[in-house]
Amino acid sequence: MNSSSSPVWKALHEAFPCTIPIFAGFWFIAFAYGFYMYTLGFSFIYPTLMAMFIFGGSLEFVTVSMLLSSFAPWQTLVVALTVQARHLFYGLAMLEKYRGTGWKKPILIIWMCDETIAQNYSATIPYDVESGWY
Repeated sequence: MNSSSSPVWKALHEAFPCTIPIFAGFWFIAFAYGFYMYTLGFSFIYPTLMAMFIFGGSLEFVTVSMLLSSFAPWQTLVVALTVQARHLFYGLAMLEKYRGTGWKKPILIIWMCDETIAQNYSATIPYDVESGWY
C-alpha cells in the first residue's frame, strides 16, 4: 500500500493546514511565558520544565505567582484543579464527536486543549477522510 494513500496520511494532509494557527499561537504563548518568567528572575530551566509537566498554559501563568508566594500545597492543589477542570467539560463535549474512534478516544480526550477543542468541534471533515485520524 502506498503511504500517500493510507488513511493516516490522508487525514494528516487534510488536518495539517488547520493546525498552523494553533502552532503559531503556542509559540507566541511560549515566548511570552518564558519572557515573563525571565523578568521575574527565574532561570530558563523553570519555564522549560513547567511546560513539560504542566498541561495547560493558563495554569503555568498562575503557577508563577504561586512560586513567588509562601508555600501553600492545599491551596495550590485547589487552584490547579479548578483551573484545569475545564478539560473535563471538553471531554464531555467531544464524546459524541469522538464516537467510533476506538483505542484513540482516550488519547484524543486527554490531550485536548482550548485550541484543539475549538478546531475539532467545528471541523468539517471531508467524507473520504477517516474522522478518527483527522
